[in-house]
Amino acid sequence: MTIRLTVAQSLVRFLAAQYTERDGERRRLIGATWGIFGHGNVAGIGQALIEYGDVMPYHQGRNEQSMVHAAVGYARQSNRLSTHAVTTSIGPGATNLVTGAALATINHLPVLLLPGDVFATRPADPVLQQLEVPYAGDVSVNDTLRPVSRYFDRITRPEALIPSALQAMRVLTDPVETGAVTLALPQDVQAEAYDWPEEFFSTRVWTVRRPGADPTELAEAVRAIRSAARPLVIAGGGVHHSRAEEALAEFASATRIPVASTQAGKGSLPHDHPQDVGGIGHTGTATADGLARTADLVIGVGTRYTDFTTASGTLFEKADVRFLNLNIAPFDGHKLAGHPLVADARSGLGELTEALVMHGHTVADSYVDEYSEGKARWEQRVDACFEAAEPDVRPSQTQVIGALDALVDESDIIVNAAGSLPGDLHKLWRARSRDQYHLEYGYSCMGYEIPAALGVKLAAPERNVWALVGDGTYLMMPTEIVTAVQEGIAIKILLVQNHGYASIGGLSESVGGERFGTAYRFPTEEGTYTGAPLPVDLAANAASLGMRVLRAKTVRDLRAALAEARAADTPTCVYVETETSDTVSGAPPAQAWWDVPVAETATRPSAVTARELYERHVSTRRRHL
Repeated sequence: MTIRLTVAQSLVRFLAAQYTERDGERRRLIGATWGIFGHGNVAGIGQALIEYGDVMPYHQGRNEQSMVHAAVGYARQSNRLSTHAVTTSIGPGATNLVTGAALATINHLPVLLLPGDVFATRPADPVLQQLEVPYAGDVSVNDTLRPVSRYFDRITRPEALIPSALQAMRVLTDPVETGAVTLALPQDVQAEAYDWPEEFFSTRVWTVRRPGADPTELAEAVRAIRSAARPLVIAGGGVHHSRAEEALAEFASATRIPVASTQAGKGSLPHDHPQDVGGIGHTGTATADGLARTADLVIGVGTRYTDFTTASGTLFEKADVRFLNLNIAPFDGHKLAGHPLVADARSGLGELTEALVMHGHTVADSYVDEYSEGKARWEQRVDACFEAAEPDVRPSQTQVIGALDALVDESDIIVNAAGSLPGDLHKLWRARSRDQYHLEYGYSCMGYEIPAALGVKLAAPERNVWALVGDGTYLMMPTEIVTAVQEGIAIKILLVQNHGYASIGGLSESVGGERFGTAYRFPTEEGTYTGAPLPVDLAANAASLGMRVLRAKTVRDLRAALAEARAADTPTCVYVETETSDTVSGAPPAQAWWDVPVAETATRPSAVTARELYERHVSTRRRHL
């Protein structure tokens, strides 16, 4: 039996019948489709979404990149078991997807991209928005999506959709391969009819695997842990993707091994768990980084070991330090010349715990006392950063974070990605639940927060979802405020005004760049942007887009505004200008280095001094063999 439909209609019907299943939980794989329409998709996918609106929900976006961010936020909150599709026209609509696709792939989060493409039959060549490549007739702007997609195909014939759509679903549901998947759809092919086998539209369930460890690798891992005197776990985003938080807690409690976390892994243990020692690396806590410097075994669980985590190869100082890497991806399991334990995080942790408990293995009491005392000292530093002695003064950035920290409970979710906030949050935020801390730091993409908060809220409508943004990030991509207002998605925005790119301003100063081009200020006669702050009113901008805005001038105002926003059932923004117009946030300084190369030759004293410091740090870098 066959059914005659257009390619676009068949694709929408196919997507509506795809499901994932893990641990007995079944989820619809493609929960909805975001779309902005132009001549490349309006008569194809656009018409199909009208035709099958009863089985495929639709969301209207304002920016193609932000639609991908919303889909990614939804996918992360859905534990990668469900995601959204995103459709655009050809040309600029399609190329606007590239940043979002890179973010999704880098963070191993599934999203399906359906950009329109030029005519496959070439009735007129070139068509509007077509890129002409003299040496190749089969290239379009959509080819920019190839390097940032985990799977890419251009559907130039209707029958080619069948194998391609199945491959797309395979990649989206593969815990190792998942990321952005792109099916480029020529506009004439979208509207072309074909006789499709009825089986193509049958319900299909994709099992998300939980592979266990190889017995030989497991035995070696157990030997390595039992022989270590100062082991340290680094929990990465794979802990959350696997829903391995409980398994990690059982492992940590049984062995008493301390657990540090990357940005993606923060919240793997709640902040008050005895073995949680906070963030690791350049934005980490003094406790975690101190333990890393003296660790003889680093147990990475679901981490990619980025330069922030390893302090650009300078953090793990002990001469005989070794690495044990529990990771479902062999590529990451072999990093830092480590012993790989290739397995699902939850499965692998369960097997390790069982074996170690059988041997009665725990670390020494003296080691527990050491990191417990360090944890208590760091908590005192957090309290000092959050405390506001005078409630009627303008708050610092850390006091802004502290006011929110004091208000929320385990049901709230905070979303952030870029600026000075990620560093402050990684050091200071007290994660109360496994999914409260939603930081996108694999790509650290400015503009992610507001659209991602929409996706998170769609996946968890009963939760309070906060997008924490600085003024630089806000100006990158505020447009989805309109979508939040249109659809009544009651996200909360905490908008911090500090008049520029605060984190890069501080970085610029530290590497001899003298904060050049990082402040939102008027230019001076010397040509530098060091004049008076710009008279922009971002609160008024948010209000003009339809959002309710609460202005807070003091710590007291801020506390009241945050409480009012949290209770609101409509999209609400809290706007606050922080204590300083420069980059001082009030947070403790970096506890570990990060490699940003400094000019090797310069005449300005700031750069000369920065280079001297840089060379001292570089000399401590190690290649772990």
